[in-house]
Amino acid sequence: MTYCLALRLDEGLVVLSDTRTNAGIDNISIYRKLHVLDPAPDRVFSIQSAGNLATTQEVLDRIDRDLAADDGREPLATVDRLFEAALYVGRISREVVQSHSGALTAAGADGTATFILGGQIVGARPEIFLVYPEGNYIRASDTRPFLQIGETKFGKFWLELAVHARVDLDHAIKLALGSMLSTTRANLSVGPPYDLAVYHNGSMSFDEHRIEPTSEYLIEVQDLFVQHLLAALDELPPIPWETTPS
Repeated sequence: MTYCLALRLDEGLVVLSDTRTNAGIDNISIYRKLHVLDPAPDRVFSIQSAGNLATTQEVLDRIDRDLAADDGREPLATVDRLFEAALYVGRISREVVQSHSGALTAAGADGTATFILGGQIVGARPEIFLVYPEGNYIRASDTRPFLQIGETKFGKFWLELAVHARVDLDHAIKLALGSMLSTTRANLSVGPPYDLAVYHNGSMSFDEHRIEPTSEYLIEVQDLFVQHLLAALDELPPIPWETTPS
């Protein structure tokens, strides 16, 4: 299991991913699930992944291969629109799964993967797209400026607080961390380190950060997170029990 989220706001983008993968309680590993690519000066992309780890790694390898090729392919460096980049990632993902379909079926394994593609190409606004295993996509909107993949249910409430796209990036980062911490506390298969990338409109560069489990900031945020939730619980009004008629 994993958890990745992305927010598209008036000021830019916030993307956050955990790094935990597990194949049982005694087989937990750390893998990066957030990757930033800048294949040309006029574009930058973030790719977040959930699902089969072997599939996501081969998809990224094929993207790198296509960027290095000079045989007429249309890699991320040459697409004209961000939605075309989303379709490209979806096509590569389907090709990878199909190439291993016989062995996967025989083993009873699910080799599919889901991606969130974000970024900007000069001349268009920044966007985020959720790319499904089938290769199609949906994009964030002004009424729903966030996307999630992986273990999505526990952290959704926090992202709903950012439902208006005019929340600033600093508050968006805190909302993203709140969403991640809610998920981490509810599901042991999601956990730190966390990879965070923040994009300011027009900058053509993501600010990348890794938040380690021993980070003083993360420890402080986790402590305050619990303290304020308990304080809010204390401030809730008492339940107005009604006397049952005799």
